[in-house]
Amino acid sequence: MAGKSIVKNYLYNLIYQILILILPLVTASYLARVLGAEGNGIYSYTYTIVNYFVLFGSLGVTLYGQREIAYVQDDKSKMKKIFIELVSFRFITIGIASIIYYFACIKNGLYSEYYKILFLELLAGAFDISFFFQGMEDFKKTVIRNVIVRLASVSLIFILVKEQSDLGIYLTIYALADLLGNISLWFYLPKYFKGVKVKNINIVKQIPALLLLFVPQITNKIYNMLDTTMLGKIIADKSETGYYEQSQKIIRVLLTIVTSLGTVMVPKMANLFANGENDKINDYMKKSFNYTYLLCFPIIFGLISISKNFIPWFFGPGYDKVIILMNIITPILLLMGVANIIGTQYLLPTKRQKEYTISILIGVVVNFILNYIMIHLWKSIGACIATVLSELIVTSIQFYYIRNEVNIKEMIKLSYKYILSSIIMFILCMLVPIVADGFTCVVIQIMLGIVTYFGILLIIKDEFVYLLLNKVKMKITSVLSRN
Repeated sequence: MAGKSIVKNYLYNLIYQILILILPLVTASYLARVLGAEGNGIYSYTYTIVNYFVLFGSLGVTLYGQREIAYVQDDKSKMKKIFIELVSFRFITIGIASIIYYFACIKNGLYSEYYKILFLELLAGAFDISFFFQGMEDFKKTVIRNVIVRLASVSLIFILVKEQSDLGIYLTIYALADLLGNISLWFYLPKYFKGVKVKNINIVKQIPALLLLFVPQITNKIYNMLDTTMLGKIIADKSETGYYEQSQKIIRVLLTIVTSLGTVMVPKMANLFANGENDKINDYMKKSFNYTYLLCFPIIFGLISISKNFIPWFFGPGYDKVIILMNIITPILLLMGVANIIGTQYLLPTKRQKEYTISILIGVVVNFILNYIMIHLWKSIGACIATVLSELIVTSIQFYYIRNEVNIKEMIKLSYKYILSSIIMFILCMLVPIVADGFTCVVIQIMLGIVTYFGILLIIKDEFVYLLLNKVKMKITSVLSRN
């Protein structure tokens, strides 16, 4: 049952995470033409800034809450007590962050008209209780929420955003979707808390543990947002930020597919750790490495092979630089995928925040130094190089921390079949532009790549692929038998 639960929750969470990013991706081609590189750059920069305030206001509640709810799934009284304490605490901290945000951004900041709109993101952060459903391993409700809200917001963008001056409308739709989506989850709470009484609510009691987990979480978030922030500050031309943002949009969605398993595994790993089932933890980690390799290598090689034809078709004229940026930054899919397994799926659920935090802190320092040097030299290209090098260092440090608990050579050896299959796929895909170009070339490359990659894995009898196929067959057989 545990395996089925993980697969089901992974699929729900995958949809959940993709839908969070589906708005900028589905509309990326349209907005690239309507808002232009500068408009997209302003959006990216202002949205990154407001996210710092959301992050400080949330103070680690999301990750901490998910883990703590997972620990007490079977005790509704403790679960409700933790929920009330965490939500109350976050309302207070978001309130404080909002006051600072007003004076720092709305009252005196550049782009204050956009910061006023993005205040909705702070409100959305206050009402975000997705951590509760993730801790309960109930991902279905968050998916339903996102499907409705995101489809509505995508429709509104195509209807209302028509020219570059409509950037404010776009930001309103984007932020309001987050706020309404988060509020909608509150209507599911009575099912869990009806008739459950709670005593001795103590918000202060949660603060030390929150701060302990807040440090690695905020460090990680700052690490992920540092490139855009520094690029926007150092380079006056917001087009450079726009180019970088467009390359990131595609990478982010693909990264979501790779790392979504991590969100599902956190409560599972925390529960296994609480029960002392270390053998199962190692088994799940091995499967996570297999899964990450299976997806990452073909995506990396595939993106490089299609970028020359895909970028001009998808974003339109004037975005040729995005081709270079995307090709440089694709390795972070593998690096962040592996770091997600070690950090998010292993170190944090097993209460090794110290090691996780040190690795990310070093990454932040290295990223800041490299960004400062390389952005001055090569602008957005420098930001991409700095990101890849920093992520390599973070992943290497985390590997070092688990060297005595996990057979690293065995985990790395799992990758060779996927690398070999991806290289053969890449060579064949690179031959396609000889006979086709534009959108036709991209379609042929994608279809050829999928058939080639999985065809080779089936021929060489990759155990993990056959395991996945058997699970799909069992699921189909189960559905047919019920009908």
